[in-house]
Amino acid sequence: MYSFDSYIRYSEVDSELNLKLTSLLDYLQDCCIFQSEELGIGIDYLAKNHLAWVLSSWEIRIFRYPRMGESVAVGTWPYHFKGFYGYRNFLVKDAENQTLAEANSLWVLMDTQTMHPVRISEELKQIYRPGFGDALEGTWADRKIPLPETSVPKEPVKVARFHIDTNHHVNNGKYVLVAEEYLPEGFAVSGLRAEYKKAAVLGDTLYPRVSCTDGCVTVVIGDEEGMPYAVIQFLGKEGR
Repeated sequence: MYSFDSYIRYSEVDSELNLKLTSLLDYLQDCCIFQSEELGIGIDYLAKNHLAWVLSSWEIRIFRYPRMGESVAVGTWPYHFKGFYGYRNFLVKDAENQTLAEANSLWVLMDTQTMHPVRISEELKQIYRPGFGDALEGTWADRKIPLPETSVPKEPVKVARFHIDTNHHVNNGKYVLVAEEYLPEGFAVSGLRAEYKKAAVLGDTLYPRVSCTDGCVTVVIGDEEGMPYAVIQFLGKEGR
């Protein structure tokens, strides 16, 4: 497992001094990028070879949000490759080695010239192999999130420069940032599922639709025709 130590900064917390959900996503994303950079197959390597890892889905379980100033250890490891898919787990632990959050994720290796998935090469597999580990125990949900039968449309959101990452499309965490705005007051997120269907780019407009059931809020972020860019599902304590 690759890991790095950090502590929770003021810029990462909410009004109650707890780590923000989107800051947690940043930690997970940073961790796998740090691992790839350390192995020499990071952003520059991928760009040179016209490749990109694109997130297909997350499932994150949150047991406790750390508070400002707490020390945390963030770890990740790939556990399976199949065709153009890469499977990766994450753990976040506190100073007492208690698990704060755990996650499962599915990534797709893309050819950035054709914008089609490409099989993971033996070279990449061998470089990652020493950091392989067993999959986290427990049952994870299917990567596909069913679309709600009914939902309420919200005001469109124009994609701005701060939404865009090095792949030149909306970063996966920014969809969650948009979707969070529709959570009911006092809704405590203890779990997150996210499915990414297509990439929005600078100048696109996001059209959110929101569905609330007991313990669960689903936000479908689509284009003008209603085709989803991302489906974000927040689970409260009652929904887990």
